[in-house]
Amino acid sequence: MTSKPKLIVLAAFNETDEGELVSAFDAKQFDSEERATREAKKIAAEHAGVVAWSREADPDLGDYGPPNILFQSGKIPEME
Repeated sequence: MTSKPKLIVLAAFNETDEGELVSAFDAKQFDSEERATREAKKIAAEHAGVVAWSREADPDLGDYGPPNILFQSGKIPEME
């Protein structure tokens, strides 16, 4: 049985004056969990929240596994 490809993503959030979290930039996709984690740690101090996560994914079938948090800092929205 072959393993499904992984979707590896880094997202960052800023906080508005009203306390609402908004995306700091479009989520970035990475080829490796290590690279996503390294980049997340590098930018963590610049944003209200940063998260790097991965999940098994088969976009062609719309099949996505549960997210696996690789690195989290600060405030992030609820993950689905």
